Amino acid sequence: MSSPTQKSVLIIGGSGVVGSLAAQTLRRFHPELPITIGGRDVARAEAVAQKLGHADAVRVDLSRVDLGLPEGRGYSAVVLFVKDHTLNALRFAQARGIPHLGISTGLFEVAPEVAYYMNAPQRSAVLLGTSWLVGAATLPALHFAREFKTLDSIAMGVVLDEQDVGGPAASADLERAASAAPNALILEDGKWRWVGGAAGERRFRDGDGNEHVGQAYSLTDPVSLAAETKARAIRLDAVVGLSAGRRKGGAFSVETLFELEGTLHDGTQARVRYEMSHAQGQAPITAVGVAVSVERLLGLAGGAPVAPGLYLPNVLIEPAYLMRRLEEAGVRTRRLS
Repeated sequence: MSSPTQKSVLIIGGSGVVGSLAAQTLRRFHPELPITIGGRDVARAEAVAQKLGHADAVRVDLSRVDLGLPEGRGYSAVVLFVKDHTLNALRFAQARGIPHLGISTGLFEVAPEVAYYMNAPQRSAVLLGTSWLVGAATLPALHFAREFKTLDSIAMGVVLDEQDVGGPAASADLERAASAAPNALILEDGKWRWVGGAAGERRFRDGDGNEHVGQAYSLTDPVSLAAETKARAIRLDAVVGLSAGRRKGGAFSVETLFELEGTLHDGTQARVRYEMSHAQGQAPITAVGVAVSVERLLGLAGGAPVAPGLYLPNVLIEPAYLMRRLEEAGVRTRRLS
């Protein structure tokens, strides 16, 4: 539970599709935690804040270093659901020595954020939430990897329904990634490679046996997993198309497929497959990833408040804890082989 003197968590973009759901999830985890919904449209932000309770709303101007916020107002963390091309939100957090979490920066765009951190490494905890759904591929993969003594390869395949690309901010992220970085970073035979086009394709099957042709997608999941495991081949592939939910005549869903190969603890070679899915698409999963990240940064779960540093989700969050929170939110996990 939060302290009665806890300052407010500033959620920029918190009135959007995923941002508002993340705010609701954080409120469910911590009913007394103050939350501030920030955005350009203060009326929309106020509507979300009123629904949340114990929350308020502010107009945010990312073109200003002070974000256009009242002087003297204190916050406990800054969470960003839109792409901040100025990095003023990060500078705002650093100036106040509070954690910063951004989820819209692609792997090919992290250099400015890393440079800002390195220029002031003792100021803030900076969490790069630029993995698939804020840790919902990396951390489950590490959870499933407990079956193995050593890993040879990890392949993750994502099926995102074409009707589930989110609001305007999420659509802009996808368009920016497709135009700015046509190639994606994968680990192949122990070497990092940028692949695109036909060379970046991989075929995989979902839990119902449907084949998908995925394209390598450049997020931080492969580099995070490479840093924690000795696997020599790691990749994340995504396809935007028809999800299992709509294929069966219902609403869109989202599926993530995991294929791990290596040596089990008894010395035998094995290949295991898991599927994680949510019947309401990607937003509830993203919301959990953000809420778990915020509570960890603030020391509301999993340990003391996080010290200044540059972090990836797997460095801070226990895989089993995220798995439990995802299951509570309706994520279904099944072993396929």
